[in-house]
Amino acid sequence: MAERWSQGWAAVDLVVPVPLHPHRLEGRGYNQAALLAEVLARRIQRPFSDESLIRVRDTRPQMELGMAERRRNVQGAFRCVGKVRDRRVLVVDDVCTTGATLEACADALREAGAARVWALTLARAP
Repeated sequence: MAERWSQGWAAVDLVVPVPLHPHRLEGRGYNQAALLAEVLARRIQRPFSDESLIRVRDTRPQMELGMAERRRNVQGAFRCVGKVRDRRVLVVDDVCTTGATLEACADALREAGAARVWALTLARAP
């Protein structure tokens, strides 16, 4: 991911992972997006924050849902609690299927004043 990002993508000021709801994090024991984002931030030498974006609503797993349901499922599920005003933010997730989760994260970041929001995932579902 760091190699791909370094091939001319835009500059960013902050790297944040797609957050898990605390219940899901407790059950799983880790957030795979946070693990990826932290290493990526270190490799591209940018600040990492796993506290800037939070999941305020426990949602159904996206893999159980169709495209329209996915958008409804994550709409309003995230809130930005970090300082992102006028910052360029990179949101990291493990897999992108429809992009609904990444769009919902970007909406929360833009509402908090982020200047730009990009997304990078490890994999893209067919």
